[in-house]
Amino acid sequence: MQISEAESRVMQVLWEAAPRSAEEVIAALSDAGWAEGTIKTLLNRLLTKGAVSASKDGRRFFYSPLIARDAWVLEESRSLLDRLFDGKVAPLVAHFSQHRKLSADDVAQLRQLLEELDDDQH
Repeated sequence: MQISEAESRVMQVLWEAAPRSAEEVIAALSDAGWAEGTIKTLLNRLLTKGAVSASKDGRRFFYSPLIARDAWVLEESRSLLDRLFDGKVAPLVAHFSQHRKLSADDVAQLRQLLEELDDDQH
């Protein structure tokens, strides 16, 4: 399921707490500078895509995510790797190391991850 960058901001609000009314989503996104109608359009797009559900309570609708954030991040990560790096992680890390200086903490975390992965394979 393709979720645009703007739609992902709405999803983030719902992943943080749900169900939420449209008014609560609008309030949570007040820093985005979007009009109320824009946010309602994004909610409707997400409904159409099956990414969120809506339940009516009186005159208000409450929205909840139907996809887990972890599942979405996994799909987005796979898509990025496939599109840009032929599905391989090493060229991704090499790209970042060449174009953005990795901090000592970044390198330490990568080493730790590699050690854990190596331990899991033995």
